[in-house]
Amino acid sequence: MEFLTQHSQKEHDQDQANYSRELMIIDTKNTTKKSGSRVQMHDQETTNTTSTTKKHYILLLGINYLCLFVGSISSTLLSKFYFNHKGASRWVSTWVQSAGFPFLLLPIYLSFYVFKSTERKPFTGFTPKILSLSILIGFLLGFNNLLFSWGNSYLPVSTNSLVLSSQLAFTLITSVIIVKQKITYANLNCVILLTLSSVLLALGSSHDKPKGLTKSKYLIGFFSTVGAGLLFALYLPLMEKIYKKVYCYSMVVEMQIVMELAATVLATAGMTIDGGFSEMKKESTNVFDLGAKAYWLTVIFNVVTWQLCFMGTAGMVFLTSSLTGGICMTALMAVNVLGGVLVYGDNFSDTKIVSTLLCVWGFSSYLYGMYMKMKEEEKNKESSTEKLISDDQHFVEMT
Repeated sequence: MEFLTQHSQKEHDQDQANYSRELMIIDTKNTTKKSGSRVQMHDQETTNTTSTTKKHYILLLGINYLCLFVGSISSTLLSKFYFNHKGASRWVSTWVQSAGFPFLLLPIYLSFYVFKSTERKPFTGFTPKILSLSILIGFLLGFNNLLFSWGNSYLPVSTNSLVLSSQLAFTLITSVIIVKQKITYANLNCVILLTLSSVLLALGSSHDKPKGLTKSKYLIGFFSTVGAGLLFALYLPLMEKIYKKVYCYSMVVEMQIVMELAATVLATAGMTIDGGFSEMKKESTNVFDLGAKAYWLTVIFNVVTWQLCFMGTAGMVFLTSSLTGGICMTALMAVNVLGGVLVYGDNFSDTKIVSTLLCVWGFSSYLYGMYMKMKEEEKNKESSTEKLISDDQHFVEMT
């Protein structure tokens, strides 16, 4: 009897152990399902957040490129309009490129005080280093504006635009040196094609001088434009390097205000020394052949369109890279060429046709390269996410 009792007790203990083990297995399965559900819910939330962020990024990128598109074409045509109607002050042309910086205060203060779309107070987070760099680059930008004015005063719009595209090759070089830009087949092919476009233009531009323009002035305009392109090729990667320490788009706009202010100070000093302000009054009434009203409207529209151009450029560099910003600007050169031909009747020779086609070809190849790179990055990101979810579920099951 005692033996049977002990045996029954052992069977009872074994049954209890098996029952407890079954409960643990069921509990583990339920935990795994719940954990898997939590992982899936978290992944869904992450996907939704990423999708929203991507939409905002694409919207902001589109707005900046629209500003660059409208600003670049309009400012170039208006600058040429000023010189075509007997405007002669290169300091005035330089001054209007940066004097519109107060317009940039509107989006900064409206977003904080009116729309309440940001909690960051305007002009906070500026370190002495960022402020001093912004001022220094602003002076560099002011000198670049002066060179552009010299080039634009002598060269036809189409020639000026295509010569400026030579800055892209130098942008690639300075980007490699300053921000360690990787050279790929897409960006190298684009740079070669666009540079070849400029070389063809230079070789075939000897007969493209406006009437009354001497060879020496034509060369001054040509090399001033090349110099402007070189300085801008230095400006873009420098800005990209500084923007790496900037954490929001509004700060980019604020830095742009500081740079434009410094460039305006330089242009104002030059105008004061050269008598530019008194010259503006005389020019509007006695020199400009369309009258004072047309003169001041030209100046005002120039001020606005240049701000669109520079803000669009800064936004493109911040949101993408200095090389991409340079390529997008160079791609607009072909549109500027067509604008010069349609608006001012510039000669559209066979050389310019080939140069324009090379511009379009180079930009298209770069866009295709960027598209393939983005697709590859998305594919790698999806693979990494799936692997992470699988590892999490495996860890829960093991636990």
